[in-house]
Amino acid sequence: MQIRTLGSTPFMVGRVALGCVTFGREIGEAAAFELMDYAVEQGINLFDTAEAYGEGASERIVGRWLRARGCRDQIVLQTKVTTDFSPAHVREACARSLDRLQCERVDVYLMHSYDARRPIAESLEAMTWTVDAGRAEAIGCSNFTAEQLRTAIEAGAARQLAPLRVLQPVYNLVAREAEDRLFALCAEHGIGITSYSPLGAGFLTGKYSGDRTAMPAGSRFAIKPAHADLYFHPANFAALDQLRRLSETTGHSLATLAMAWVLRQPAIDSVLTGARDKSHLDNALHCLRHLAELAAVWEDAAHRFA
Repeated sequence: MQIRTLGSTPFMVGRVALGCVTFGREIGEAAAFELMDYAVEQGINLFDTAEAYGEGASERIVGRWLRARGCRDQIVLQTKVTTDFSPAHVREACARSLDRLQCERVDVYLMHSYDARRPIAESLEAMTWTVDAGRAEAIGCSNFTAEQLRTAIEAGAARQLAPLRVLQPVYNLVAREAEDRLFALCAEHGIGITSYSPLGAGFLTGKYSGDRTAMPAGSRFAIKPAHADLYFHPANFAALDQLRRLSETTGHSLATLAMAWVLRQPAIDSVLTGARDKSHLDNALHCLRHLAELAAVWEDAAHRFA
């Protein structure tokens, strides 16, 4: 497993990480335990969860697995507070997450989204408390735009608050907004990047026809129909058609090509893979082992997706 330092944090993480969004929502505890065991066997050490995943079920499953395996120190544990970043709520939410995770601290604690209703300085003060109190080693954010992240960085620096050290953006072949300014801003400020949704919640595997009444049973879009609002657009289906042609030409699957697109991005430290079974991790690990070959494929083909 290739490893990197996660931004300015002290953590070394594998290029492939385990996204635990499926736990308690799409797969049960036994399957999740098996998946976490397999991830560790393959050298994956960053596990990402959130209080919102399965309404706390994901954190509870991860916590029971950590207790059962006794391997907390082997895992870089990242979780998130959903919204309302007031001091009182962040303390409460952090305490509940730690209780579910059966831990005294998490390694990375993220704001799950930007809360425009509250001054960002107030949110950062609340998040800084988690570091000062020893509840988190590092703080960060998810789903921030470049402008929101810059505002947060400047507000935190002005008040000498704990710096944002990790960003979790969506990034894939058809969701590339982070390329414009976000990646450069993170590099400038030493912020590590753990991107998510490399396959577009399954969109880039070609399983969706665009018919909202015919979602494959058990698929991410069937469970969370709002994903269709994000991905069902003519430009995205055009890119998917191009990806199919590239797959036919090269012999690589759509999922392999889509994952390789993300792994070849040097700005990203670790790519979260939201898995339901081992095959989803295997695809990411295969891409990592053959990244030089797959990156060469994309060198020749990237102009088609500009």
